Amino acid sequence: MRGHLGRWGLTVALAAALVVTGGAVPVAAKPVNDDRQRLQVAVNDLHDLGITGVQGLTRVDRTTTRARAGVGDLGRGTPVPLDGHFRMGSNTKTFVSVVVLQLVGEGRLSLDDTVERWLPGVVAGNGNDGRRITVRHLLQHTSGIYNYTNDIAALTSHEGYLAHRFDHHEAADLVALAMKHEPGFAPGTRWDYSNTNYILAGMLIEKVTGRSWATEVRSRILQPLGLRQTSTPGDRPFLPAPHAKGYQQWTPGGALTDTTLFNPTVAGAAGDMITTPSDLAHFWQALHRGQLLKPRQMAQLHDSVLADTFQDFIPGARYGLGIMYIPNRCGGYWSHGGDVPGMSTANGVSADGRRVAVISLTTQLATEEAALAVYARTFRLIDDVICAPA
Repeated sequence: MRGHLGRWGLTVALAAALVVTGGAVPVAAKPVNDDRQRLQVAVNDLHDLGITGVQGLTRVDRTTTRARAGVGDLGRGTPVPLDGHFRMGSNTKTFVSVVVLQLVGEGRLSLDDTVERWLPGVVAGNGNDGRRITVRHLLQHTSGIYNYTNDIAALTSHEGYLAHRFDHHEAADLVALAMKHEPGFAPGTRWDYSNTNYILAGMLIEKVTGRSWATEVRSRILQPLGLRQTSTPGDRPFLPAPHAKGYQQWTPGGALTDTTLFNPTVAGAAGDMITTPSDLAHFWQALHRGQLLKPRQMAQLHDSVLADTFQDFIPGARYGLGIMYIPNRCGGYWSHGGDVPGMSTANGVSADGRRVAVISLTTQLATEEAALAVYARTFRLIDDVICAPA
């Protein structure tokens, strides 16, 4: 995954490799005696690694633990809210995939339907062919379609962000950006992350239901689960209160830019949603307790393929339909992180939904070394939660 809204994949794969293989993390080991202390040590460590503000939440069965570190506003020095709003980035894909699978369960479409059937003429040109790409290919990132976010100036440079952060983007225009490029591979032959897949999935939901993907997410997931602090903001560039500000470091050693204000239509169904740690933890647990999908669709959600471009860093990593399986020392867990300029989230849930962790970070650091240290520490915490340390 390249660039924001996709950077999570490569960074997390590298970081998880450090965790899985026992690689060193440049944070001093500290003794921990209970869940609360363990979480507080972890968020403190992340702040020490250069993250301006960190929120963490873990839940085991019905016991919830929260912790925070750093500041929510560098200028004012205010604390990070304990359950503040943040942009979840690509974790949006899991919500979108759930809606598609609900429609599959209702018999309104099939995972084997072609994109051309529902969106005629949209995926075409330069070797792209919607007649050969299925709904499953989109949700599983096996379509071969180019990742449009590589061509978005607001996501790739300080100057681009300042000039284009409030731009409105139509889904069809984002797909058209991708159609200017040849596909990376024939559909179904490989795996590689592309945000374009989920822009198309959002368009498909609208074609099938007659309502926007955001409306369907609200009516099918947010309202039934009571996720009142989770939203699909559309053109609104603001975060609801309370929230910590997000800060982007565009170049190694460079200054931090406040990137809190941002029009998320550039992400759309690939990553525009806003949430809180408690809401996101609730979603992951509800999903894996069978509250959102029928058993057959749950099996389809988890029907995964090797994440080809991650294998050098995290052998065995697999991608289902909008969800990733990450091996760890006690087997593995399900997850989907996300990045937007200045913010990132990581999470993990056990297969039975009993154990979940959500971490929100409000700084994106420019160097790979710093990013790897941050994510390795994050995933060490998730491992501790999932694997139930003594």
